[in-house]
Amino acid sequence: MTTFAIRPFGARPCTLVVCRGCCCGDARKNPGTDHAGQLARLRGAADASGGRLAVRTSDCLGPCGQANVIVVQPSTEGRRRGARAAWIGWALDDDATDDVIAWAEAGGPGMAEPPATLTLQMIPPPSDARRRAGR
Repeated sequence: MTTFAIRPFGARPCTLVVCRGCCCGDARKNPGTDHAGQLARLRGAADASGGRLAVRTSDCLGPCGQANVIVVQPSTEGRRRGARAAWIGWALDDDATDDVIAWAEAGGPGMAEPPATLTLQMIPPPSDARRRAGR
């Protein structure tokens, strides 16, 4: 009988999940933002990281009123230290993209403190927002 490890690929890096659904990444909703350029910069940072950073896209993460949304997921070590994913809203300009990249390159949640300006853009995950609203 052959058995397989549950996590055959080892430790998971800090991962950026970039919303590109109905509102995020939509030039009609946020016409002054270079959506394709933002995603290219994030992917370029991941490519240059030597596997310490990964980028994925998602169709819709939910908080459409706060587009563009990026979720910064902790690495395996960050999770071991008790970190949870951080949701960033209104990531529309180069400064926000720079802050997300800098934090992720430093290790992300559980490994490094986020830039102060980025903390101002943190939003609750949709399930937390519904719970606070009594739904």
